[in-house]
Amino acid sequence: MLKWVKLVVAVLLLPLCIGAVKALWLVLRASGDATNFWMAFLAGAACWLVIFLLLPKPMLVYVFGHELTHALWTWLFGGKVKKFKATAKGGHVIVTKNNFLISLAPYFFPLYVILVVLVYVGGHLIWNWQPYVLWFHLLLGAAYAFHLTLTAHILKTEQSDITQQGYLFSVVIIFLGNIGVLLVGVPLLAAKVGLLTSLEWWLQCTGDVLHRLRDVL
Repeated sequence: MLKWVKLVVAVLLLPLCIGAVKALWLVLRASGDATNFWMAFLAGAACWLVIFLLLPKPMLVYVFGHELTHALWTWLFGGKVKKFKATAKGGHVIVTKNNFLISLAPYFFPLYVILVVLVYVGGHLIWNWQPYVLWFHLLLGAAYAFHLTLTAHILKTEQSDITQQGYLFSVVIIFLGNIGVLLVGVPLLAAKVGLLTSLEWWLQCTGDVLHRLRDVL
């Protein structure tokens, strides 16, 4: 896809971004009384922030997850990984297939959050880990904060994934990916709003934005 086409697509997706923000606000407001979840989740996020601010950043762990995400999305689209390298100073993968989702996935796909979920779900099915659900939420908060803070940290430097796809297009896709994770994850975890309701609010809020733009134009 040519960069100028991606620029046009990015502009057309802006109403979807605005609608997502409004929908997320509705979901968070409706989920505000899920006290046990939020206390554990935010405590986990706070613990990670202390580590992030006071201790050396675990860049090897982040870079490994970043490159592994490229690899996972390559496999998802039927491609193959020919070379994989991850060090604290950077890494890269050589793949047989590439597209904008494979390139940008590490910036919106919280790999370590998914791993925490998979471990807990697997453990719960085998050993009934319901008594440890607060620890699960705490680890989720830490893992998600890890994703956000270190993604923001590496975005301070020029990333070839971003420059190849175009800045505005990359920002829009990364934003939609991250907020989409929240619009799916919060309803499932806080259990105060149905997933379909969350997605319906997203659609409705985007429609409202489009109607307002139509009126203005």
